[in-house]
Amino acid sequence: MRLARWVRRVVTGIVIAALAVAAAIFAFVWFAQERITYQPPRIAEAAPAGAGRVEYVASDGQPLYALVVGAPERPARVLLAFHGNADIAPWLVPWAAEIVRRTGYVVVLAEYRGYNGLTGVPRADGIRLDARAALAFVRSRFGTDARIAYYGHSLGTAVSAELAGESPPSVLILESPFTAAADMAALFGTPLARFAWRLFGRIPYDTRACVQAMDVPVWVAHGDSDRLIPVRMGRAVFAAARRPGELLIVPGGGHNGLAESGGPVYWEWIARALR
Repeated sequence: MRLARWVRRVVTGIVIAALAVAAAIFAFVWFAQERITYQPPRIAEAAPAGAGRVEYVASDGQPLYALVVGAPERPARVLLAFHGNADIAPWLVPWAAEIVRRTGYVVVLAEYRGYNGLTGVPRADGIRLDARAALAFVRSRFGTDARIAYYGHSLGTAVSAELAGESPPSVLILESPFTAAADMAALFGTPLARFAWRLFGRIPYDTRACVQAMDVPVWVAHGDSDRLIPVRMGRAVFAAARRPGELLIVPGGGHNGLAESGGPVYWEWIARALR
């Protein structure tokens, strides 16, 4: 009898502890998901030399801006680029200038609300409006006959893939993509975190599902030493693409700086994508 009571107490304690852990995970996912997903650097930088700042407004009234690098030809070829989580548009200007030099494309570096001095709180629904507003600016500035490609890095891969599902580009270029937000939750937590994210998540990013559905060429680059988003996710996104372009795996490449670690191979890859 004493043993049975002891066993019941132990089992009850384990169940209570498991429920407490589950409740903590659910609460963390519910309250902290935006803070995890969006981490704007606590700085504000002006447009570097060689980049022009243009301002526009999202459909909900949020003031926005983008940096434009390069001068358009006619008809214009434009690469609309969305940066990653802990990044800001000015930091991509040297990369954009090299794109311009090598391909003749104009590069538009879109900024998100809450980043680099912009007001607003970054949330999935708001950033979706920001991406639409950036595309609307490109169309109004460069004309309806412009050839428009999308580029995204890290978080920006989800933003650009969502936009491509709504308004197909000539090509979708994804650098260091993740498969889905729920998969990232599991990567940094537990399978229970993935379940909690799918149940309570307000951030519906699912890049793999997006590329499966769209009739757009999808090009993917990923570093095989990426410690933030594992290279298997980049491979999975590319494998899921309905219209696969070309997969570039950069040996020794991390999460950032694939242009530097990949060197000429990277630049030839992105030039082929834009061709």
